[in-house]
Amino acid sequence: MARSGDSIDVRVQRSKAAVLAQTYELLSAGGIGGVSIDEVSRRSGVSKTTIYRHWPSRAALLVEACSTIGSAPPVPDTGSFGGDLAALTEELAEQLRSARWAAVLPSIVDAAEREPELAGLHADLHARLMAPFGVVTERARARGELAADRRQDDVSAAVAGPLFYRRWYSREPLDSAFVRRVVEDALVRLR
Repeated sequence: MARSGDSIDVRVQRSKAAVLAQTYELLSAGGIGGVSIDEVSRRSGVSKTTIYRHWPSRAALLVEACSTIGSAPPVPDTGSFGGDLAALTEELAEQLRSARWAAVLPSIVDAAEREPELAGLHADLHARLMAPFGVVTERARARGELAADRRQDDVSAAVAGPLFYRRWYSREPLDSAFVRRVVEDALVRLR
């Protein structure tokens, strides 16, 4: 039998999980602008006072709800910079096509312009998503496949830029043929 302290912890954990789940649902449906404490409370069945007890602000709730999105893809090791870059770029394109974070990211970028807490979330998310490009870049430089002055930012911008453009601006498909062209163009420009 659970002690009273244990049952309180279970209820708190259940309430927090419900709040975070509903916050993420609202984020996925309408971006950051679609999330209000009132609506999270209504959907989760958790009172606003309880929500504010665990998260002192809407931004704090958003940061925690978003803390698990956009996990870093595994770092490929194909034996060549071109192979590694192709694998990472295809994985990023797949994430942009299907992952829920891809629908939320534009509103995070927008909110990061005005809210310091969300700017930190944006920076963390960006670092997590682009970290494998740093590993691949370092390996390629060590093998002599990439000039010593090429940085991770050069590599990730060369492939992420065109993918982001297609996903959020031109809204054209991120198909395999396009991804191949992006990698080929990046390899030419980066050498």
